[in-house]
Amino acid sequence: MTLRGRLTSAFLVVVLGPVLLGSIFVAFTVGAVSRERTTERLDHAATTISVAVGAICRQLQASADAVAVVPAGDRRAVADQLVARGLATEIQVTDPDHSGLARSAVTADPAAGGHQDCATPGTATTPQVTALAASAYAEEATVIAAQRIDAALLDRLGASAGVTVTLGAGVPAAAGTAHRELAAEPGRPMALTVTARTGEPTGRYLILALIVLVTAFVAVFAARWLARSTTRPLGDLAWAADRVANGDLDTRVPIPRPDELGRLAGTFNRMTRELQSYVQALTASRDQLRRHLAILGDTLSSTHDLDRILPVILRTAMTATGARAGLILLLDPADGRLAARCGAGLTGAWDLSPAELSQRRLSPGRGVLGRVAATGVPSRGTTGRALDEPACDSYLAVPICAPPDEEVGPDPTVLGVLALYDRLGAPVFEDADLRTVRTFAGQAGVAVHNVRVHEEAQRLSLTDPLTGLWNYRYLREVLRREVERASRFGRMLTVLVLDLDHFKEVNDTYGHTAGDQVLGEFARRIRIGLREVDVAFRQGGEEFVVLLPETDAYGGVIVAERLGAAVRDWPVPIDPRRPGLDDRIAISVSIGIAVFPEHGSTAQEVLDAADEALYAAKNAGRDTYRLAERVSPAVPEGHLDAATATTGGPQPPRHGRGR
Repeated sequence: MTLRGRLTSAFLVVVLGPVLLGSIFVAFTVGAVSRERTTERLDHAATTISVAVGAICRQLQASADAVAVVPAGDRRAVADQLVARGLATEIQVTDPDHSGLARSAVTADPAAGGHQDCATPGTATTPQVTALAASAYAEEATVIAAQRIDAALLDRLGASAGVTVTLGAGVPAAAGTAHRELAAEPGRPMALTVTARTGEPTGRYLILALIVLVTAFVAVFAARWLARSTTRPLGDLAWAADRVANGDLDTRVPIPRPDELGRLAGTFNRMTRELQSYVQALTASRDQLRRHLAILGDTLSSTHDLDRILPVILRTAMTATGARAGLILLLDPADGRLAARCGAGLTGAWDLSPAELSQRRLSPGRGVLGRVAATGVPSRGTTGRALDEPACDSYLAVPICAPPDEEVGPDPTVLGVLALYDRLGAPVFEDADLRTVRTFAGQAGVAVHNVRVHEEAQRLSLTDPLTGLWNYRYLREVLRREVERASRFGRMLTVLVLDLDHFKEVNDTYGHTAGDQVLGEFARRIRIGLREVDVAFRQGGEEFVVLLPETDAYGGVIVAERLGAAVRDWPVPIDPRRPGLDDRIAISVSIGIAVFPEHGSTAQEVLDAADEALYAAKNAGRDTYRLAERVSPAVPEGHLDAATATTGGPQPPRHGRGR
């Protein structure tokens, strides 16, 4: 059954139930009242008839007495006069001398011939009574006054009581009537049957039934109208809810009346509008997140620069969780401390420029971020301030871990921490936010790991494993870049080509292990004798190259003298493998010097000029340096002093930039 049917049935039960019960009660009440009224009528009729019969009897007795008291000669006239007045239907006088006195002949016995003496009630054996009689005695005469009991008399008696009177008892009652048998008694000497119409309220019943039918019709109509007016808004609401469930958030429910259903429709419309706004916000957030993920994917696939990758990951995580601020810190392999790499939305002491932010350090194990880095367990909660960490109302910190590695072990290596602060629109970060941020932290871990692996692979591919210096492959790239930079800014670039003297004899005498030790020590002394901006390379074998940016020939000569002295003055300690060999090896170096653009306009030309200068130094007896030849006057040879080695141009800087 539908809701409309149930409401209609309920309304009909509520309305028609009392109506039907009331109708039944009224019907029973009307029947009882009718029966009581019939009984009252019969009681009243019995009393009235008894009084009337008694009055007739007293009238007959008075007539008989009146005839008896008059003289015998006047009795006839008096009797005739009484009969004429209707006081009796007949008067009989029994007198031996006046036997014909009676107006109508009757028997001497008052009870004979159906006459019933008023003073003597009849019995069951009494013949059918046809008249009432009363007697009086005067001397030897007996006067009997009689009143015939005919239909007219009975009609008069019934009319006086409003009923029908029948002589005798045992008269059956007709349909729709009620009767009462009146037994003979003093004052009413004959038995009578009083019949009254019951007055059954058939018309009233019909009217009552008609009222019930009309009420039922009106109730059914009202119930259907009320049910329809109640369920129609609900139907509209169900239809709108189905449309909303199918994605049509523009659906609205009409508000017919300002009642409960109207308020329900208004609430539904408001809920739909808020849901539409929420979906639009989610759609915008999803689109924004997609854009960030696309940027993140493009960034991850196009670069290995953490300074570009980490800010994109941080902004994407903040967008996905609605965080106000965020911070990424990575463990510095040099000192094992957390170093801030990028931040967004930070306030207070952490509102710094990127350069200043990169100087902030946190110790593992201290504070929220330190514990997350030390344990590798995410943490979230509310706090005002934790040690020297950013102030916030709520935080979410997730470790950045490297991808699992079977060689390292089952526990992932913690590379840093991704922290978000103050979730907008909520007091704390939720579990869904934790799962989301762990995803981005995983991406950050993969990115950091890949960058470090890439850097290590690049370092291994560009460095010499024996000396730790850059190799020949990287030399060509750096030399080209430095030549382009010097040409662009009008600066000089000095190239030194170094070669250990008699290195083959070292290998032949002390072995290749000792030779490797000599090469490693030589490379270390080169690094010590250079500035931070200078770059050293192992070109191959015992030959090395040094690039001196923004340095002229005079500066190159100074560096060459310093490096030659550093090699010459301190023999290299070794571990001799054969007895009788010295544990120190004295070595020397020959150096060729060339300057861009004086000795070449391209990287290869400058390198070739320095190489030719190296051979010149070798031919000059080794353990010395030579400056490449120029078109201008000849370059001084041997150990040049400052006066003869000056070629003009800028002096070597006191402080340089790191590469």
